[in-house]
Amino acid sequence: MRTFYSFTVILGLSFFVFSFSKLESTNTTYTKTSNNTIVYHNNHDVDEISNDFFKRYSDLKKYKSDVMSLYKNRTLGTIWFDEDEISEFGTVLYEKAKKTNDLVIPYQKEIDQLFSSSSDKSTLSQTDADMLLSSLYVLYTKKNNADKKKLAYNEMLKDFLNYSTIEETATVDANAKVEYDQYYKLQDILKKYKRLENSSKWKPIVPAETPYKDLRPDAVSNTIAQVRTRLYLLGDLKNDSKSDVYDRELMDAVMKYKVRNGFKPNYILAEEHIKEMNVPLEDKVATLKLNMERCREISALIAASDEYVLVNVPSYELIYVKNGKVQLTSPVFVGAPLTKTTIFNGEIDRIVFSPYWTVPQSIVQNELRSKIASDPNYLAEKNMEMINGQVRQKPGPDNSLGLVKFMFPNPDDIYMHDTPSKTLFDFEKRTFSHGCINVKMAKELAVAMLKDYPEWTQEKIDKAMAGKVENSFKLTKKVPIYITYFTSLVNEKGEVGFFQDVYEKDANLTNTETSITVN
Repeated sequence: MRTFYSFTVILGLSFFVFSFSKLESTNTTYTKTSNNTIVYHNNHDVDEISNDFFKRYSDLKKYKSDVMSLYKNRTLGTIWFDEDEISEFGTVLYEKAKKTNDLVIPYQKEIDQLFSSSSDKSTLSQTDADMLLSSLYVLYTKKNNADKKKLAYNEMLKDFLNYSTIEETATVDANAKVEYDQYYKLQDILKKYKRLENSSKWKPIVPAETPYKDLRPDAVSNTIAQVRTRLYLLGDLKNDSKSDVYDRELMDAVMKYKVRNGFKPNYILAEEHIKEMNVPLEDKVATLKLNMERCREISALIAASDEYVLVNVPSYELIYVKNGKVQLTSPVFVGAPLTKTTIFNGEIDRIVFSPYWTVPQSIVQNELRSKIASDPNYLAEKNMEMINGQVRQKPGPDNSLGLVKFMFPNPDDIYMHDTPSKTLFDFEKRTFSHGCINVKMAKELAVAMLKDYPEWTQEKIDKAMAGKVENSFKLTKKVPIYITYFTSLVNEKGEVGFFQDVYEKDANLTNTETSITVN
């Protein structure tokens, strides 16, 4: 699950690279690359630049030999940059150095400005910036050299420029394995969002029209160009044409964006979508960290289970996994804010076809009592009956539980079931129930779960669902069910989704310190 990248750009044999502005007055031989980096072709050029740098930054002169050893045998000499942006490794170095006790950092102000997001952003050349960070690396490594022995900085740098360096900062204990692999998927996404956060490419989308008007295919607007750039940065678009026309390419990207984030799948760009795209990256990073923590808390049994059902409340989605593969995905709707669906683990032990619905006394008292009193035919019209003082709805296509329900014993009497109210699945925010989980593809889920029971043919299942009498089947192998609350998840394609904090659980935890620290 962890993704490791080889930094081939910094391997190989060559000489150091420096910015052209520093050498324009010298007679040098160089090659200019596609990203305007200058590759010099003799040691004399390197010496000229290094002498110039350490003359201007004289407090670092005593580290010159160690610093320059880092650039030996490197193609495209910059170490701490990824194109025109400081890389994750540069950011990690900066954060680690800041947290090192009693580390005196010469030219602290200049280094701080390299990572500043304010108007006083550094105007240093890339060459000076890279060499300052290399000097910081030498200082940091010297400070952490407990044995005080002579160090081969260029050899040690190979280990530092490895994604394990970043991953070490992503967990309290790098050796503490998290059983639920979603943790590592979120961790990979977190790295991407940290890169975006530390870059200058992410800018707020400012709608061109006030008040905002929904944008549809073929619309022409500067807002479209901004949305195009945003979806390119997020990975929903492969290329950013900068076009302000809402064309076919952007339609596909908008659909991809909406589907992965739980929006209604259409091509309309409403104001709510622009607002979601403008959520600050620091908030997205915080959400990813919080959900990584939730992965720690989920039962380790999920990794050992060859079959399970997972329901995620914020994304209103159910997945059924068997033999390590997703067999079925279905929309669901869940409890309203006043009757929240409980977050817990259980085991499905029964599937009930053509179920009765015994109406909870709270619903009878608050919703039905007055209707029954005012209309003697109310129960009959609703296919209901009174049995031993309790109201229940008979089996049938209009039954509130639909044609099938899935039982897993729990103190809150929550279960999953079908529903005749299929139109409710068209809503983006689906908090309608009294706490139970309503499954759009309940019949398909029953069929999938009964594949290992040859007696339950498709014909038998259809007949059981069309019955007038409840038919309960006890599973010989209980199926684990996990009812979860993840406001960000990564799907099977490696795409991240951010979902509504429907029960405000994230909001309640914003002041709680988490143990995830990614630099």
